[in-house]
Amino acid sequence: MESEKGPSNNWGKMVKMSMRMFKSRKKYSMTLVFLSLSYFYAMNKLTCTWVLFFFICFGFHAQSTWIGNTSPSYAELIQYLKKVDKESDRVELYAMGASDVVGLPIYLCVVNGSGDSLKTFEKARNGTSLLINNAIHPGEPDGINACLIYLDQFVKRDSINPNDPVFCFIPAYNVGGMLVRSSTSRANQNGPEQYGFRGNAQNLDLNRDFMKMDSENAHTFAKIFHALDPDVFVDNHVSNGADYQYTLTYITSVRERLAPSIRHLIYGQMLPVLTKELKKMKWDLFPYVETKSDIPDSGIVQFNDLPRYAMGFASLFHCISITVETHMLKPFPNRVKATHDFLDELVKWSVLNQEKIELARDQAKVWDAQQKHLMYNFQRTEEQDSILFKGFEAVLDSNEFTGLSHLKYNRSKPYQKTIPYFRHFVAKDSVEIPSFYIVKGHETRIIRNLQSHGILFETLRKDQELEVNCMIVKQFSSLSNPYEGHYMHAEKQVEKVTRKVKFNAGDVVIPTNQNGAFFLHNCFQPLTEDSYFTWNYFDSYLQEKEYFSNYVFVEKVRSILFSNPGLKQEFDEKKEKDAEFAKSEWQQLYFLYQHSPYFEPSYRMLPVYELK
Repeated sequence: MESEKGPSNNWGKMVKMSMRMFKSRKKYSMTLVFLSLSYFYAMNKLTCTWVLFFFICFGFHAQSTWIGNTSPSYAELIQYLKKVDKESDRVELYAMGASDVVGLPIYLCVVNGSGDSLKTFEKARNGTSLLINNAIHPGEPDGINACLIYLDQFVKRDSINPNDPVFCFIPAYNVGGMLVRSSTSRANQNGPEQYGFRGNAQNLDLNRDFMKMDSENAHTFAKIFHALDPDVFVDNHVSNGADYQYTLTYITSVRERLAPSIRHLIYGQMLPVLTKELKKMKWDLFPYVETKSDIPDSGIVQFNDLPRYAMGFASLFHCISITVETHMLKPFPNRVKATHDFLDELVKWSVLNQEKIELARDQAKVWDAQQKHLMYNFQRTEEQDSILFKGFEAVLDSNEFTGLSHLKYNRSKPYQKTIPYFRHFVAKDSVEIPSFYIVKGHETRIIRNLQSHGILFETLRKDQELEVNCMIVKQFSSLSNPYEGHYMHAEKQVEKVTRKVKFNAGDVVIPTNQNGAFFLHNCFQPLTEDSYFTWNYFDSYLQEKEYFSNYVFVEKVRSILFSNPGLKQEFDEKKEKDAEFAKSEWQQLYFLYQHSPYFEPSYRMLPVYELK
């Protein structure tokens, strides 16, 4: 039905649209076609239909090529970025370091830099900057296309403000996974036509590697991250799990783990603004749907962003960290647009809040330096809030192949209702923070990690004896099956004993009053969830190298007990209280062996020491 004001009203609207297109894209031919279309629409709808058909078939090629159901391969992606880098002085592309594939580096694309590598990275560090990570799971390529669309739009802007934040993105972090292209490795996912594989060339999930650093990718990421010192970090993903109405969900860091200034900025300012602005674009921004039970009706829970994950790692450095999770079952073009719109609104928010962002991070670093204890082992509580959720009715349906019932979401029955939201955490443990850590110089892998992260340390120039806290493992258990190449340790008990220890020239002394202190504590405090001990860095220290024979050692018992009356008393009391011990010659001799000069002092003593 025509407007009451006649076709001239539509003509005016379409002229305005064409002029906006002209200004934003500078595509003269497209604008002329659009003006012609507008005129024909006003004069003759039938003619308009044919012109519209022509425009659709031949005109849209001038728009971004990244809005369809395809995503570029690694070679296509880098080739395109090199082309844009060559043609535009607004874009810089840097090969930042090794990946998991020999000869194929990890690249960083920088938008709104300074045109020179040194000046660009200095601008990012000293001003406001964003770092976007794409294709850590190459089967989830939404972020790749979203960043390319953002790049195309930025290059075509009439003008830019050099004082706006520096926008940086890693186009493809998991290079090995990018090379394994198929359309079948994501059984739950709706498009694109082809995509990469979750595992890297070593079959590692790189989103579990930020603390253990098994991959070259992790070292290159550390180089990128600390060269930029980003204020905002985004890791782009596609979800798995339940079905629901939302296209766009997000994860932000556990509130209780954050510095107060960062917590307020994320939850009190950033998220409310993004939610409001994205709503105007018809996107409901909703927390990541990790269900408490089988279906969302049981409630959703806050994801625990441990530092093994990209987002949790970035939070250790008081960076505003977000994971974008688009919904797997939504069409790929929709997911790409949702990701793009989120990034676009995040940039706009960052532009308007640069001073607040910088102030919050500065305050977080001051807060960090004031902490006397490290809080860790954050566990979700049963305290619940409520949240309005848009889902689909879940039903049990019969499976004709198995003959059993299975869960199914009925999309013909959407609902909107309040469900429980479990988002509160509490730290179950804490440990006093030392002034220094000392690491033995032969632990070259650890020292390389520190260097990759720009951690400051001094190397001892001569041998010396120092009184330190030694960390001795008393008890632990290990996974029965490997997880990301490791039999991780749990149920850990560690005793700290003050002793004088001889250190050698080449051992390293690491002050904790520096940026990255939270990272250091999470590495070296063995009871933390992602410590080096947890990830098997020190397993060689958990095995005895020497033993004894009963018939030989029993001859030494008399002199051992004679020279240590306190040990004899402890030995006698243990025999009286422990019937099994009293019946076992081996247990008794081993007890005495452990408390004798013959027992190896390095057993279960970690090569990391605390200096108060």
